[in-house]
Amino acid sequence: MSVDAVFLLGGLTLLVAVILPTILARAWLSAPVVLISLGCLIGLMPLPNGFVLDPVDQRDTIEHVTELTVLLALMGVGLALDRPLSLRRPSGWPTWSATWKLLAIAMPLTIAGVFLVGWWGLGLAAAPALLLAAALAPTDPVLAADVQVEGPRTRASRSTDDDAEGAGEDEGEQEVSEKDEVRFALTSEAGLNDGLAFPFVYAAIFLATTGPVAEWGLHWVAWELVGKVAIGVLVGLLVGWGLARVAFRASGLAARGEVLLGLAAMLTAYGAAEVAQGYGFLSVFTAAMAIRAAARTHEFHEHMHSSIERLERLMTLVVLLFVGISLTDGALRYLDWRSVLIATSLVLLIRPLSGWIALSVGHWRVHDEVHRPLERRERAITAFFGIRGVGTLYYLSYALSETTIEDERWLWATALFTIVLSVLVHGVAATPVMQRLEAARERLEDRRRDDTPGPGQEAFGATS
Repeated sequence: MSVDAVFLLGGLTLLVAVILPTILARAWLSAPVVLISLGCLIGLMPLPNGFVLDPVDQRDTIEHVTELTVLLALMGVGLALDRPLSLRRPSGWPTWSATWKLLAIAMPLTIAGVFLVGWWGLGLAAAPALLLAAALAPTDPVLAADVQVEGPRTRASRSTDDDAEGAGEDEGEQEVSEKDEVRFALTSEAGLNDGLAFPFVYAAIFLATTGPVAEWGLHWVAWELVGKVAIGVLVGLLVGWGLARVAFRASGLAARGEVLLGLAAMLTAYGAAEVAQGYGFLSVFTAAMAIRAAARTHEFHEHMHSSIERLERLMTLVVLLFVGISLTDGALRYLDWRSVLIATSLVLLIRPLSGWIALSVGHWRVHDEVHRPLERRERAITAFFGIRGVGTLYYLSYALSETTIEDERWLWATALFTIVLSVLVHGVAATPVMQRLEAARERLEDRRRDDTPGPGQEAFGATS
């Protein structure tokens, strides 16, 4: 394939990526499925001389490309969420209860489940089993657009001038706009668990380099699990608060629509957190939420989110094409039945079961309309859509750059197969499942408006 042909193919591929969201808006097929399939076709063609897409040889490139892609996704997710969360106003924290359950219960259960399948069930060494479990644990903010909240939208009820004057008002007085608990739970989970997977990746690195848990366990809990998380959140809050003051009060950047502020905030938050030895992923997400909270309904958020989203779409195109190319260019040569067992167990059993257990905790308690728990169908859908994707590739490449772990090519093959399986299963199911959920909600609202008693009066059936 000549260089000119590469340019042509790149242009056509980018064109396909641009028009796919419109074409597939109501189809039972997601854009990632099409892009990976397109990458597989490209991988079957004669590639330019010297072009080799081997994950082991291209580990550093994969790490940095996926790192930037995840950062863009986290910034976009943080700007998209419109539900108050403030350290000074803990009254809003119960509205995030589904998120806390998914992070504190479902994620550790998922890591434990994959680790036990690999270590105890398949006889893997502890370090590669834990690394695979940690890399596969976080749900993906990049590929989950079909089940996430929409980006910020301008509200006609309040002017942008009012927003600018009210910057910094109490979050408790802000309107909660996310009515879809399923989409909110999946979006907020994906925004936070990418950073929270890092301690477990480090645990796998320590197992491979330092030795038994007794030699590093206390340090890991104090620093990797608690210290770095706290630093990441604190740096994100400071960066977000500072840049929000610059945007909405000091310089009028928001009024001028300076959308590059979003990119500047992302890079500043990430760089500052990493320099301070914290988790940069958490810092970026926290900074984005802090900027959104400063003037929650300002139209500037819509413009900033839109620019971040376009960059994310471009980076996602690159990653998914390379995933597809690698599938038909030899990356799956090291795939075996153990890989298939781990992938199918995670996607179809471990994550759904872990999510269901987590979301079922405390669901019997009495809640008001704002703090209502997820109903049975909502819990099942939220538990099922634990999409794996770009974050897995980043964590795997990061860990394998830090230490040597046996069966590296097998780990890559297993991770790629799991991502593709998740993209296929969740991508095909997302549109019909979410459409049926929304139709069920509409029927419920109709019954409530008509004040007609019946078996559907409880949302989607019994909650027990």
